[in-house]
Amino acid sequence: MGVRYGIFQDWKANRGNPKGRLVMVLFRMAHVLRQSLFTFLLFLPYFILYRILVEWLLCIELPWKTRIGPGFRIDHGQALVINDGTVFGAGCTVRNSTTIGNKRAKEGGYTRPPVFGDRVDVGANAVVIGPINIGDDAIIGAAAVVLRDVPANHVAIGNPARCVPRK
Repeated sequence: MGVRYGIFQDWKANRGNPKGRLVMVLFRMAHVLRQSLFTFLLFLPYFILYRILVEWLLCIELPWKTRIGPGFRIDHGQALVINDGTVFGAGCTVRNSTTIGNKRAKEGGYTRPPVFGDRVDVGANAVVIGPINIGDDAIIGAAAVVLRDVPANHVAIGNPARCVPRK
């Protein structure tokens, strides 16, 4: 029920957005099929097709290991890069030219990527990196560079981003 529910919620969230619908259906199928080694190997051609179609042709780097809640919307999906360890809650929206990922740690290696709450809206050209948490109903402004936590019901604007309460 969970996968079908997620697909239907994504389909509804991406109404009028055929590219977003296509990417999310392909993503949900890949996300489920990668759960076991047997299905991963059995559907290896599908995973190759997913990488070629979604990443190379549609220019959306959305790894199938990413955890995404239902109702995920991709607006103007182009030049979108999301780290595979990123977690999104339900009803989130991400726009074009956005980078979401980890950063190099001082000790070497990399930090974990961000964790997003429910109904987070990420503006175009935003950069959200590092082991941070973005609260429910937060808004990341266009071209914001977010390196610190964003509380629930706040807007992150600027470079580096500062948080202001939503009105």
